[in-house]
Amino acid sequence: MAFYDDLETRDAAARDQAMAAALPLAIARARTAPALARLLRDVDPDGVTDRAALARLPVIRKAELSEAQAKHPPFGGFTTRRAAEFDHVFQSPGPIYEPGRREGDWWRLGRFLHASGVGRGDIVQNCFGYHLTPAGMMFESGARAVDAAVLPAGTGQTDLQVRAAVDIGTTCYAGTPDFLKVILDRADQMNAVLSLTRAVVGGGALFPSLRQLYADRGIVTRQCYATADLGNIAYESDAVDGMIVDEGVIVEIVRPGTGDPVPEGEVGEVLVTTLNPDYPLIRFATGDLSAVLPGTSPCGRTNMRIKGWMGRADQTTKIKGMFVRPEQVAALVARHPEVARARVIADRQGQMDVMTVQLETAAPGGDYAASVLEALKLRGTVELVAPGSLPNDGKVIEDRRSYG
Repeated sequence: MAFYDDLETRDAAARDQAMAAALPLAIARARTAPALARLLRDVDPDGVTDRAALARLPVIRKAELSEAQAKHPPFGGFTTRRAAEFDHVFQSPGPIYEPGRREGDWWRLGRFLHASGVGRGDIVQNCFGYHLTPAGMMFESGARAVDAAVLPAGTGQTDLQVRAAVDIGTTCYAGTPDFLKVILDRADQMNAVLSLTRAVVGGGALFPSLRQLYADRGIVTRQCYATADLGNIAYESDAVDGMIVDEGVIVEIVRPGTGDPVPEGEVGEVLVTTLNPDYPLIRFATGDLSAVLPGTSPCGRTNMRIKGWMGRADQTTKIKGMFVRPEQVAALVARHPEVARARVIADRQGQMDVMTVQLETAAPGGDYAASVLEALKLRGTVELVAPGSLPNDGKVIEDRRSYG
């Protein structure tokens, strides 16, 4: 398959030249957003032309964005447009508000879908959510960019999902890695034959066993690394050799808790500078861990490659496609004075994420399941444990899943 555009195959000199031109414009544009104007007030945009200069700029963290939004809703002064000048305003758990536009492929998912072999003639069953959060619109925008049709399926309603897939003849699944198995299992129970040959996934880890399970069903599965704030960051091609950084962002790998780049191959936190003029986040800390892979992809794309998602630099953990944050666990404990401490454990059961919430309390069982759902936005198993029995290691979220 041909490349998406000529940007994907540039040599190092051409990339450096393009960065030298793009970075000053991005910094200058960012300084028109009130919050970024304050952060970058002492920065000369014309002096930021390479990675070394970029690495001297301050890091923006999610907590700062959240605090700014609480004071100046909805976007905290980090956008260059007013809320009414965007086509969409989304609310992710936190809450965090994100903007969106219909113009072009605003989140840049088209490049990923093209690299995954999706295009004209395909019908994408988009099982990402369309309610409040942006993932559904992100993948729909990408599908439009490659001329694929879309069934806006959203989440849940498995029987209807199977029926629609059969009747419409959807050829590509888009959604979290786990939910495709739910659809396939239900299709087997219904004796339904699906036409799916491709899957483009995100929002959670694609475990090797799950990728192989889909391959055994004749479904080629590729994953991307994208966020609601930044759009597409990196993606797999058919080479399946690391993840290729998207052409619309600059990625740095830094020592967690700092803005200092680490040597190639060393695991660190992912920082992203987006060249989106509407939402120009500069050195935005994702909280995710990854590492730079040496060389370029065997598929011929020449941009930086990263190993993909390797865990969290903080304790925030993605379970069933949703982030669970330490502050949410604290809010859960605050709801119940009789609970001394809590620990959220993420694990796998078969091919599915499972969540267990351990609560230290001497009180008899109460309606903790409802509180867990309300505070964490996910259902999980609740275990009551004796006071003082949880490990004294500072962790409130423990990820026991293997990413090997």
